[in-house]
Amino acid sequence: MPNAIDPGARRAILDAVDSLREEAVEALARLVRCPSTLGNEASALDEMARVYESLGLSPRRVPTMPEQLAGHPGFSPPLIPYEGRDNVVATHRPDRGGGGRSLTLQGHLDVVPEGAADMWATPPFEPSVRDGRMYGRGAGDMKAGDVSYCMAFKALRLAGLQPAAEVQMHSVVEEECTGNGALACMLAMPKTDAVIIPEPGPGMDALYTAEVGVVWAWVTVSGRPAHVRDMQSGINAIEAASTIAAAFKDYERAMNDGERIHPAFRGLNHPVNVNLGTIEGGEWNSSVPTRARIGMRVGVMLGYTAAETKADIERLVAEAARGERLRGAQVKLEFKGFMADPCAFDTEADIVRLARRAHAEATGGTLRDYPATGLTDGRHFVLHQNTPVACFGPDAQEIHGIDESVGLDSMHGITRTIALTMAEWCGVEPAARR
Repeated sequence: MPNAIDPGARRAILDAVDSLREEAVEALARLVRCPSTLGNEASALDEMARVYESLGLSPRRVPTMPEQLAGHPGFSPPLIPYEGRDNVVATHRPDRGGGGRSLTLQGHLDVVPEGAADMWATPPFEPSVRDGRMYGRGAGDMKAGDVSYCMAFKALRLAGLQPAAEVQMHSVVEEECTGNGALACMLAMPKTDAVIIPEPGPGMDALYTAEVGVVWAWVTVSGRPAHVRDMQSGINAIEAASTIAAAFKDYERAMNDGERIHPAFRGLNHPVNVNLGTIEGGEWNSSVPTRARIGMRVGVMLGYTAAETKADIERLVAEAARGERLRGAQVKLEFKGFMADPCAFDTEADIVRLARRAHAEATGGTLRDYPATGLTDGRHFVLHQNTPVACFGPDAQEIHGIDESVGLDSMHGITRTIALTMAEWCGVEPAARR
């Protein structure tokens, strides 16, 4: 059971968090300045290593090695190599070992591409504070959460305390495309009693109750090039690829049929999404294009699996390839990126109940339940380690979009929540001199 913390210690912890508010905003700005898109995470990983050192911890690198992970059910086929972007972890160990429960604080550092930078009000990797919100790519998803758990740990130290149980911190890559960084760290580190992942809420402080799975697929169509004057003799690869993409609209409608929706997602409109995220192809406006490649993201409802969805994709692509409009074309299907199963979080787990109570005390508000139509790294700990996860975070807006932002008041409230949750979950002891 959680460890009772006396009122004086609780007040000291919250006061310490409040004293760190400006420092937290500065720390978030430094992280947002790191343009940590896929393959470019090194600067953000180095920054988190410095933060861990400032907390009196000794960071170490955990590589992501596909040859070691490939046989694990949580593994997803990667898009690019992992050299030069090893995950960063650090561990606090108590001086006395007071019998508290161990905890992992986990967050990802990778961000999605900024899109059309000219459409942002301010440059995406130059943090800007306006009307109580910080704008910048990754500010909400999820660098604010990374800062929150670090500042929560620091607040205990400022209050003259430290966790009386082991606390691990994991900063990982590829949450946005495979989850392999989280998997590598989970397998490399000792199992803890619970995990907190401060992923953002959609415009509110939110607690993740469930999440869909995701499969990424890539379809390449090779047609027959021709001069546009003889276009009937060619096979237009772009049009052929569009025909295949259109086949997934009926599939999407079928997957959102009410009978297929798991109770955890009841009340949500259209929880299973098929997104055509990328397209590339063609050589010349006056030439029938030779080749086109489309990238798809296909959602997976609870009660279904990534493997079953993969089989569905294979069937749909094969059926479309046999159609008259693709006669003579060559079709290649690949699976790279997410091969992730859906997940339901145990909302009655002790760590979740404690987080709800701590949030109410720390903010006077409520963590609202959020069945997510996206996914998080939390699935690894639940599905593959049977570890309870409290996945909750601050109010973020326009994540993956233009002018992404996070509410700074909300981030501060999440920091206060994590600090109280960690203190009560782990217990506290007098802080060691550093």
